[in-house]
Amino acid sequence: MVKQLFCVILSIACGLLVLSVQAQTKAEKNGWRLGIQSYTFHLFTLAEALDKTQQLGLKYIEVYPGHKLGGKWGDRVFDFNLDTLTQKELKELATSKGIKIVGIGVYVAENSSDWEKMFHFAKAMDLEFITCEPALDDWDLVEKLSGQYNIKISVHNHPKPSDYWDPDNLLKAISHRGQSLGSCADVGHWRREGLDQIGCLKELDGRLISLHFKDIAAEKAGEKEQHDVIWGTGILNVKEMLKELKKQGFKGVFSIEYEYNWENSVPDIKKCVNYFNEATNEIF
Repeated sequence: MVKQLFCVILSIACGLLVLSVQAQTKAEKNGWRLGIQSYTFHLFTLAEALDKTQQLGLKYIEVYPGHKLGGKWGDRVFDFNLDTLTQKELKELATSKGIKIVGIGVYVAENSSDWEKMFHFAKAMDLEFITCEPALDDWDLVEKLSGQYNIKISVHNHPKPSDYWDPDNLLKAISHRGQSLGSCADVGHWRREGLDQIGCLKELDGRLISLHFKDIAAEKAGEKEQHDVIWGTGILNVKEMLKELKKQGFKGVFSIEYEYNWENSVPDIKKCVNYFNEATNEIF
């Protein structure tokens, strides 16, 4: 009886494994993981953001520092001050929805002494990378901690006056440093700053760790910023960006950061996900 039960359990487990493999997209098979940047849902709690991520069929989330947790945790926020029990519960909640918390960002350290706290938190949460914009004077410390904790540093490019708005500036800071330090390419910010996003990706070949991926509208008179649009309908030539990343052999996380239709963005994002899957099926 015990032997029969074991065989049944083993059969079910093998079946689930096969289904998991079959469910992989071409993108996933080639090391491309599509997820959500939780700032997309900053009007909602992190608990609600996880629900929306699950609704979209996505398996990865990068959480922004300060995202209100909600649920049983109320107004507490996602940062390095969380106690170990809450950290454990958050990981369990994400896992129960088939989601892995892969990173935190965009982090800007108020004090150099906070870096150790952030790395310790990232390690406890099993994060792969910290998306951040380090002070230029902090690079020696950041590189040391990245190696010590085995966590990658993915440098974001906010617009000016950020030190990293231009890839040249980032490369000056890290070109002589280890490969665990690289770029979180926000392709929309580059274009809004007048840079060619595909040219920027080429410049960072070998240093791309993750992306804040998007498409944006054409510039219009009277509008303060070129807002996000459904992928493939804007000016960023999404398919060509994907082809460039394939050419580079990029492997990592594409965080969807959709900063438009804030209150009801899931239908738009679903179309972005569909576009990504169709485009990657074509190019792989």
